[in-house]
Parts: sequence; C-alpha cells; structure tokens
Amino acid sequence: MNGRFWARHAWTGGARAGAPGPGTPGAGVSGSGGSDPLESGVLIEVAEGRIASLRAGGDPGDAVVLDGLVLPGLANAHSHAFHRALRGETQVGGGTFWTWRETMYRAASALDPDTYLDLATAVYAEMALTGITCVGEFHYLHHAPGGTPYADPNVMGEALVEAAARAGIRITLLDTCYLSSGFGAPPDATQARFSDGTAHAWAERAEALAVALDKHPHAVAGAAVHSVRAVPADQLAVVAAWAESRHAPIHAHLSEQPAENEGCVEAYGVTPTRLLADHGVLGPRATAVHATHLTGDDIALLGGSATTVCMCPTTERDLADGIGPAKDLQRAGSRLTLGSDSHAVIDLFEEARGMELDERLRTRRRGHWSADELLRAATGDGHASLGWSGAGRIEVGAVADLVTVSLDSVRTATPRPRPETAVFAATAADVRDVVVGGRLVVRHGAHQLVPDVPAALRRAIGRIGASS
Repeated sequence: MNGRFWARHAWTGGARAGAPGPGTPGAGVSGSGGSDPLESGVLIEVAEGRIASLRAGGDPGDAVVLDGLVLPGLANAHSHAFHRALRGETQVGGGTFWTWRETMYRAASALDPDTYLDLATAVYAEMALTGITCVGEFHYLHHAPGGTPYADPNVMGEALVEAAARAGIRITLLDTCYLSSGFGAPPDATQARFSDGTAHAWAERAEALAVALDKHPHAVAGAAVHSVRAVPADQLAVVAAWAESRHAPIHAHLSEQPAENEGCVEAYGVTPTRLLADHGVLGPRATAVHATHLTGDDIALLGGSATTVCMCPTTERDLADGIGPAKDLQRAGSRLTLGSDSHAVIDLFEEARGMELDERLRTRRRGHWSADELLRAATGDGHASLGWSGAGRIEVGAVADLVTVSLDSVRTATPRPRPETAVFAATAADVRDVVVGGRLVVRHGAHQLVPDVPAALRRAIGRIGASS
C-alpha cells in the first residue's frame, strides 16, 4: 500500500525523522534512544506498505491527518482468540486457575471452523480498534471434538489466518503442540481435539500449514509448546527442531502455576525452565509466556539464553496467577513483551502500565521502566518476538503500522503531549486511527472492514453459547 500520512505528534523511540535506511530492532525493553523520542508535524510517506520517508516540522498538505499522538502498531504477543467468549462469564463467583480452565474447556468444545472464523474475525477487529496491528495466536484447537481430524487437518488454523485478513491485521500463528493432560497422561475427552498424538505427527501437520502460510503476506508460521505438562520431555526436542528448521518463533507457557513446577520436579527432577533449556526450546527466537513462579536459576537460564518473556498482567490478575519477576528477568537479559492472553480486557496500554504497577506492588518502589521502555515492549519488541523484526517502529524502512491516540479525551487532555500520556493515562478507547502496512483500517474510531464490531462479537459469542 502507498500513501501519505501526517502525524501531529509522533513517537519515534529516538529514531530521528529523516534518518536514512531501515533501522535496526531495539536492544530490548531496557534500551533507550539517545534523542527526543517525540516529534511534531511528521510527514510519513509509505511505499509498498513500508515507511519510505519521514520529515518533521512540515504541514500536512494532502496527507491523511493523524491528529493526536502517533505510535507504531502495537503487538499482542499472546492471544487465545476463543477465550474472548468467556469475558463476563468466568468473573462470576470465585475459584482458581483450575476451575476457570473447566469453563474455558466448555467453550473450546463448542467451536467448529465456521464459528471460529466468525469469533476470531470479531476478536481481531476488536484488537484493531485498540491499536493492535499484529497478534501472536497461540493455537491448539486443531481437530474436531473427540480428536478426529477434519478433512483439511489445518482448517481451524486457516480460519484464524483468514480472520486476521478480514480484520485487517497481521498474525503469527503459533501452532501449538499439545499431547498430554499432564506429564505423560493421555489427553482427556476435551483435550483430545488438541492432540496430534506425537510431536512428529504435530510437526508434519504444522509444516503443511506453514507452507500454506508462506503464500499469505499478512501471516507468519510459528511453533509453540503448550507447557511442560502437555508435551512430554522426550517430545520437546522435535518441536524445537521444527522451529529451528524454519527459523520460526517458538513460544511456551511457563511456570504459570506452582502446581506445574511441583509436577515437573516430581516427573523429571528439574524445573520447567531447566527442562525446556535441556531440550533446546530456549533461545533468541523463543518466548516464555507468564514465567510467574521462577527460581533464581530459572531467571538466569532465561536471561542468559536471550529468551523473551511475555507478561500478561490483566490475565495474570484475573486468574489470580501471581506477579512474575519481570524486572529481574529483564536485568538477566530477557526482552519483555506484552499480551492480552484470555482477553479479560483487550488493551495493550493497560498491559504496559500493569507490568510497571504490578512491579511497584511487588517491590513497594516506583519507576521501574520509563514510558518509552514500556512502549517498546508493546511495539518493536513484541513484533520481533512474533517474527516481524521489521515492524513496530516509526522509521524509514519499517512496516507502515501507525496508531493514533487521541489527546483530547478526559483521560488524555494535557497541554504537553508525551509518551507517559499513552502509557499511564490512555485506554484502548482513546485509539482513533490505525494504519496497517499503509492501509487505513480504523478511522476516527470506526473499523473500516468490520462495520459493527460489537454486533459481530455478540453474534459470534451467541452462536457458541447456543451450541454448548
């Protein structure tokens, strides 16, 4: 896509407007730009979906005006699209992660390719409205209920890829290996549809899907280990080898619950982090999701291997998981990213400030990350963890993803625009415009491809409820 956009204020993360050539990915959430990360009156010219030039201090002319604080596109690094159907349902009453999981399994059992396409399209459209231009979909609903493969064994994954296209965003489909109900035990009746039987069978199916995704410029194929509970130790290396052969991102739920740690030590004599490290899962293309309950050695393993860690504060609060050691992980060498996971809310600004505010509660100190650093976690570093290293930055050569945050709402009205306004005051409701690869997907708060997103969500979730 080609076009011209004029940003009244643009957060460049320190990359000066007019800088020649494509930039390099940020060094991580701990990095900081050496120049002012906010510029005014920035003309952004787009050619073939990428930023061709940046010029600050001019007038808009005939360009599309983005009137507010313009950020790079946000990356939702961890999503389970079907969990959106649970919003407002699982908050009734009490319980734990494990009781929540039973409700989640009932929703999973009700989905088929048609209902999943409808639901995911609406969910991804909701994401676009909140400024998310790329999603990492942690996908394990592979087969029909009972475990029988569909005639097209990848039809559920293909539905997610099509849903992202209809919603106008990019997707990294993290095809998830899920073989066991817990440390080698066979899958239960609900989990049967998640399983390919063996990691080799998973890899064969995942490769067929990856070949198909190569034809879709808005999609990247990745891999995931659901957890050390769900993938036996002797199968982990197969998943890691497939990801290595494709130079693909690989993600894994890690130590979300103390019970997972206890079960892993009982089964294998080591922590989940050590188990993943010993079988080749960790590394620069790997992302550990949650990483809530870690030992000091675990933190050193993750940081030392340059494994990214995805924090999901709103879900971790909602499920009473706990507060992970995000700052310690970053100090050890892990890049940090953000995800909305179960979609209790979809708001990357809330996730960003949640990471900082949770750390304040954990340490009883303020100011662990700057607003620039938190925005980098939500943008460039999130995209990199999903295999889109050329996205998430406003600089020449980067993918032309732009998000306008209004500066005239009751939350954001201020005489001095600054990144802190987005991180510590704005909500998803303040997003006004969203450009994905040079294409205007959201304009003045209205989705341009899905006319009525709330109605689409109501219909899709209603269809699931009627069939469950």
